[in-house]
Amino acid sequence: MILSGKEILRHMGKEIVIEPFDPQKINPNSYNLSLHNELLVYDTPVLDMKTPNPTHKITIPEEGLLLEPGKLYLGRTNEYTKTESFAPMLEGRSSVGRLGLFIHVTAGFGDVGFAGYWTLEIFCVQPIRIYPNVEICQIYYHALQGDYDKYDSGKYQNNTGIQPSLLYRDFEK
Repeated sequence: MILSGKEILRHMGKEIVIEPFDPQKINPNSYNLSLHNELLVYDTPVLDMKTPNPTHKITIPEEGLLLEPGKLYLGRTNEYTKTESFAPMLEGRSSVGRLGLFIHVTAGFGDVGFAGYWTLEIFCVQPIRIYPNVEICQIYYHALQGDYDKYDSGKYQNNTGIQPSLLYRDFEK
């Protein structure tokens, strides 16, 4: 079951935390999250799952930044979220998708107990100009049934910025 916007509001500050929070961003069954003004881009044309891949930071100016097709950009939300007792999910807004901008190529499924900023996997099908602070995606919540273990992985939990892939750590086990 997906929580309604009114139900999200009822749990705000308790099982659901969104900081900063703006009641104007509540939808019938989701909450709009906005884009931070920084992106990470991988420096090498070939990425390796077994090693850390170098990145560099790009700042999105107020006048916008032109994204190129065929290139992966990692962004993050301005909002910090924390969720207890619900499974958070992230999806792009339909208005953004209709411009050919994918904000979460994969991994939109969050874990109960996740706390941090959402890293966005941004990809476009044609050149597009993006702007900082635009409401770019929406978070929604599924109710859980049954007992569960909270997410407590050190890999992405309590992050403070954009997180490139840490998959290489799985190979170190």
